Amino acid sequence: MYYEKYLCKEHCRTSDRSGNVFIQEILRGNETRCYENFRLRKSVFVDLSNDLTEKYGLKPTRGMSIHEMLGMFLMTCAHGAGNRLIQEIFQHSGETIHRHFHSVLKAVCELARDIIRPHQNYNDGTGAHKPCNGRYLPFFRDCIGALDGTHIKSRLPQGQEIPYIGRKGYPTQNIFAVVDFNICFTFALAGWEGAAHDRHIFGEALRRPELNFPRPIGNKYYLVDAGYPHMTGYMPPYKGDNVRYHLAQFRRGAIRQLREPRGRIEKFNYLHSSCRNIVERPFGVWKARWSILRDMPFYHIDTQRDIILATMAIHNYIRKKCNMDDAFRAVENERYVPSVDPDVGTSLRANNNINVKNVEEQNDLVWMGLRDLIANEICEA
Repeated sequence: MYYEKYLCKEHCRTSDRSGNVFIQEILRGNETRCYENFRLRKSVFVDLSNDLTEKYGLKPTRGMSIHEMLGMFLMTCAHGAGNRLIQEIFQHSGETIHRHFHSVLKAVCELARDIIRPHQNYNDGTGAHKPCNGRYLPFFRDCIGALDGTHIKSRLPQGQEIPYIGRKGYPTQNIFAVVDFNICFTFALAGWEGAAHDRHIFGEALRRPELNFPRPIGNKYYLVDAGYPHMTGYMPPYKGDNVRYHLAQFRRGAIRQLREPRGRIEKFNYLHSSCRNIVERPFGVWKARWSILRDMPFYHIDTQRDIILATMAIHNYIRKKCNMDDAFRAVENERYVPSVDPDVGTSLRANNNINVKNVEEQNDLVWMGLRDLIANEICEA
């Protein structure tokens, strides 16, 4: 047994079609092949390779190019491919695959520090931080984005799962994120246990200056879900037992009169929800592009957190580099309504009255008055 395993080794990955040959075929071939394998276009692949090399310290080795390293990483994230499958496709050992995956992951996480952030003048309501649709602009002209949480399934050793098990019944990470009107993430906080409430994570983001949460200034504000407090800079919808908010609720009913918003409160909620569905768009595109998020491998929990941030960073990178990306084009349609994602904002909807420290519980009367003013403008328009 010892002789067969250690002294009489037989090479396993011996195909003439090496990983480098595979990558060159993809980059010289049809655009569709690159998108299907790596979830981005060839030009974006090359640009990302160059940026990771020149700006974020990723270096080739004697046996592997940057393109091959990035290809292995992207295929793992895009398809949730396991180490053995990547070994077969790229003809490298499992240890080599593992080592270079983490090298690329480290570089992309450095990219995340620079690219998951708002425009430097985000409080001026410029560009991505201003509603682009004229239907929203007159009423939500001071809105600079939206925020919410979502859950990503996690894998943990037995005995460590309990803090990560929330209402979904299995271990998850609760991800808190801020998005702009360009379908980009401008802030992300990953690694929180699935049992943690969104409001608590939000409070930590506000409390800890080292996280660099992009706070609204002056009259600027973020749109938030009904579970968040109505405090300076954050505008939730109206709440009530018989008050509709989510777009799906306005699509129920056999006749048009039953589907249309009734009164100034529901009219405000309808436009608030329509404008705020931008928060579902980035989450939807992000989760659809990266299959690894739907079935996370058994990495260390810190690595799982880094994968989440890295895929968010590449999401933003694609958005900034390519106007022709298929996934983004699909959600840019103004009539697009994202399918209801049960993982978005669930911890808030589970218990909106939870008492959590670090967040101001007293509603701001001035900002409640501002919401009433906007509701009146909508009703009179």
